[in-house]
Amino acid sequence: MADKMSTYSPLDAKVLKVEPMKPEEAKWVRLNKITYKDPTGGERQWEMAERQTRRTHTDTDGVGVIAILNDTNGQPSLLLQKQFRPPLDKVTIEVPSGLVDEGEDISTAALRELKEETGYIATIPGDAKTAEGFIMWNDPGFCNTNTKMIFVEVDMSDPRNQNPKPELEENEYIETFTLPLDDLWDRLAKLDKEGFGIDARVATLAQGMEMAKKWRSVLDKKPA
Repeated sequence: MADKMSTYSPLDAKVLKVEPMKPEEAKWVRLNKITYKDPTGGERQWEMAERQTRRTHTDTDGVGVIAILNDTNGQPSLLLQKQFRPPLDKVTIEVPSGLVDEGEDISTAALRELKEETGYIATIPGDAKTAEGFIMWNDPGFCNTNTKMIFVEVDMSDPRNQNPKPELEENEYIETFTLPLDDLWDRLAKLDKEGFGIDARVATLAQGMEMAKKWRSVLDKKPA
């Protein structure tokens, strides 16, 4: 944990004021009005938010890191974060994530963001076909922001991972924690009831795992 996290917690933050922003003040996004033709030939309009930070060498804005911690007793856990998000005015449960730097490939961005935000050193499994996922469009009815989810493994027997030190930016206040994979859904449900926001990527992962358990049990019962 970073030194400042011993004093400051994401839970200490709160929104003080919300007001309209002038377009020329926006650094990260802008609002656009789209005119398009629908399938009947009619002309329609749509409002959208456009991210202004996508790098010139890639079609991916950022990465999310599905980091699995493999401890010595064989009980894998998922590395998560608590971070205050002003648009929601609440602390959310997220995976480590961040924007891709100019000239940076997706895998390098994932490993860099993980180390910066959590201090952990990870590897990307070469035999996992889902290690680098699809481009995921976060909210296609509203904005063009997208993410790639990268699956990595953290070897807890590596001495570098015994006492990880995050390298947080001045404006980042992130609390890192883990949840066991075999109980992920129930643990997230508890956090949801406590008032935390569950990031869509985390919730989708947990829900997918629960669905896989159900359908695997059904498939296992089918006659050969």
